[in-house]
Amino acid sequence: MQDYIEVEYRSGRLGYYLNPDNLPINPEDLIIVDVERGEDIAQIVHMAVPREEPDGTGKQYKIRRLATEDDWEKLRNIGHEEEKAANTFMEILERYPFEMKLIETIYQFDGNKLTFFFTADGRIDFRAFVRELANIFRTRIELHQTTGRDEARRLGGFGMCGCQYCCSSFLKHFNQVTIKMAKDQNLAGNLSKISGPCGRLLCCLNFEEDFYVEEGRDYPVIGTCVEFKGAKSMVFRIDVIAKKIYLSSDDQVITELDPTEYAKLKVISIPDLEPCL
Repeated sequence: MQDYIEVEYRSGRLGYYLNPDNLPINPEDLIIVDVERGEDIAQIVHMAVPREEPDGTGKQYKIRRLATEDDWEKLRNIGHEEEKAANTFMEILERYPFEMKLIETIYQFDGNKLTFFFTADGRIDFRAFVRELANIFRTRIELHQTTGRDEARRLGGFGMCGCQYCCSSFLKHFNQVTIKMAKDQNLAGNLSKISGPCGRLLCCLNFEEDFYVEEGRDYPVIGTCVEFKGAKSMVFRIDVIAKKIYLSSDDQVITELDPTEYAKLKVISIPDLEPCL
């Protein structure tokens, strides 16, 4: 397994390259690289990522050079071409019976490919639409239907924490976020408060999940029945941050204990092992 240089293209896609010529490159440098159809510009994300091969085809592409002043100038002007392409896209779309929301338009650096990122309700047969776009722009056209999370990443914005969206700043890979993570962190009560603008659970729930799982091993399982002051109570909530365990009696009286106090109680039953009668 070799270490590859991980780069991010302007489209948001990640690529992996070797540096056999030992070019003097560093993280966040802009470089010109070979791609499947020509060359593109990319930014270095990581200098050493272990991988068996750079992509599924096994073909390795080369890093051509560091971006020059001419490349920087071209990069500053390419946005105008993408804006014109987006306007043309919307004008042509009006003649078709389906609805699409255009999110972003990206030219490959050498102009050999033009990619339109959009969202739409359901699947769309846009083959005729793509052919018309190809006839107008005289280059390879790709249409990518994106998800809500990808739309948020491309549009950018600020979350309820006051910081820029993780997905549009530093997060390069979307990890699965589940409702179990919210439950582990005592945050499952109101899903609207732990959902992002994309409508999905906040990506940051994944960041601290390992901590809550590790700390939670020293706490009882929710639903555990214990004997407290001669009566039966049930563990209905734990708080690993405050180091508290909350018991609920049959008459709904809530008692707050710390782990040391809880350890002195007699366990009557544990969920999934025997019912709490």
